[in-house]
Amino acid sequence: MMSFNFTIDSDPERNLMVAKIYGIWKKETAEAYHEEYMETAEPFLGKKWAKITNLGNWKSSYPEIVDVLGEHMRWSQENGAIYSVYVIDDPVTHSQLSKMIKKGNVSTITKIFRTQDEGERFLKENGF
Repeated sequence: MMSFNFTIDSDPERNLMVAKIYGIWKKETAEAYHEEYMETAEPFLGKKWAKITNLGNWKSSYPEIVDVLGEHMRWSQENGAIYSVYVIDDPVTHSQLSKMIKKGNVSTITKIFRTQDEGERFLKENGF
């Protein structure tokens, strides 16, 4: 499925999920993202894996996505994600991301960086 709101890729050599998020999201967008993410992450289930999500082009979105993406974050943690790295530098969207992290109760595995390079460096230093 082609989406203009996100890209999701997996890097099997690194056990790493890589996503980029774009634009303003509605609940349906968040649900489609989660569905595609679960499908793409399937080879990693039962292993330890990490995820990096670039939110540099994401815009503050509809409040109902907080629940959907909070659940997505919880699903990731429950299914083997040991690091959830977010790249974000906008204070407004950072606030919405914080609500999702709280909703999903995933602060222990979440790391937030201002640049993709910083996020990548953290992952490499931690075996991904």
